[in-house]
Amino acid sequence: MPQFDTDTLRALREAKEVAIRTERHPKTAVTIWVVVAGDAVFVRSVYGARGRWYRDLSSAGPATVEFAGRRVAVQAVPEKDPAATEQASREYLRKYRPSPYAQAMVKPEVLPTTLRLEPR
Repeated sequence: MPQFDTDTLRALREAKEVAIRTERHPKTAVTIWVVVAGDAVFVRSVYGARGRWYRDLSSAGPATVEFAGRRVAVQAVPEKDPAATEQASREYLRKYRPSPYAQAMVKPEVLPTTLRLEPR
């Protein structure tokens, strides 16, 4: 599994939001939340499988993530490991606890949309 470098992981840990552009919709960036658990980077769709960006990426599609003045090419991989999904949920609650939307990110119907981002 390809991993991000230390500086990129640090910047993603600190970023409250990132913009994601999918290959299918390169002109339209969508603002999403991102978490880092260990050396793994996770995103998930608060709208579940209905989210456009999620539908674009769920078939392991390429994308670009924009944050802190950077543009990073990524590949999305559906996360199948329940332990990794749970770890991502803990990170969502820790990082976004002040937001009233944090609980929506860990609802059972949203968990299957957990994607691991890897550098391309």
